[in-house]
Amino acid sequence: MAKSPKISASHETGGLIVHISGLLPSLSPAEQRVARLVVSDPADAARRTITDLATAAETSEATVIRFCRSVGMDGYPQLRIRLAAEAARRVEPLDARVVGGDIPPGADLAQIIATIAFNDARAVEETAEQLDPAICEQVVEAIGAAGRIDVYGAGASGFVASDFQQKLHRIGRIAFYFPDVHTALTSAALLGRGDVAVGISHTGTTSDVIEVLEQARARGATTVALTNFPRSPIADVADHVLTTAARETTYRSGATASRLAQLTVVDCLFVGVAARSRARTKKALEATAEAVQSHRVGPGRRRG
Repeated sequence: MAKSPKISASHETGGLIVHISGLLPSLSPAEQRVARLVVSDPADAARRTITDLATAAETSEATVIRFCRSVGMDGYPQLRIRLAAEAARRVEPLDARVVGGDIPPGADLAQIIATIAFNDARAVEETAEQLDPAICEQVVEAIGAAGRIDVYGAGASGFVASDFQQKLHRIGRIAFYFPDVHTALTSAALLGRGDVAVGISHTGTTSDVIEVLEQARARGATTVALTNFPRSPIADVADHVLTTAARETTYRSGATASRLAQLTVVDCLFVGVAARSRARTKKALEATAEAVQSHRVGPGRRRG
């Protein structure tokens, strides 16, 4: 029997709205309608009776109760209390035009800039809030002791995977990133105990990344998944699951806020690994900086 992954996300540590957003894809269609109402306006949902919320979501009171249990609540009264507390602690943007997160038709560039800046900052902050230091510590320990680290990702997550590989390589860790699934699979097939495989997928449903991580796990490597949704398929093939808290909006599906949130987690892991061997890290960074120094343009050079 496959062991259950250790997952970092928790409604106790990261806020109920972040928790519900992460579980949304795993809910039934009717429960998802309830979830979207709750996530979009926690204060309004907290004021509603169970009948009001069920009516607004075009579902039954029984479904609302099932939703409460699906997200870890004992019942609707507890959900209302938690939503009221969540609404009280939420920080809204100073610019009223940014509220809601979406970019409406006809928005000027100033509004677009303000909205993107606020949502990106919120994604980073909420990701940091819900990360479990204990799970991160276990991942850092595994990477720090690994004979080899493979990092996998596709699309926008591939850029994050490449960034993580380069960071690790820069401090003398043997790390690889393969953008092609065939080369990634052949690399994963050569991993073994003591090695680490990291799969990055915002949705947690990218088949290429799941397949490669599954191959690495079958070979005995420690597997780590980084995703926005803790109950997504990638969690089933991971020993450790780290989660982001990005909510994509108009023009931004799985490509921008999610990338910044992923980079936040990657940076935490990288610095954690680097800090475990400061002398080695310092020596490696100095050596790699010196190697490319001759390719830097000095301050005295100006374009004609």
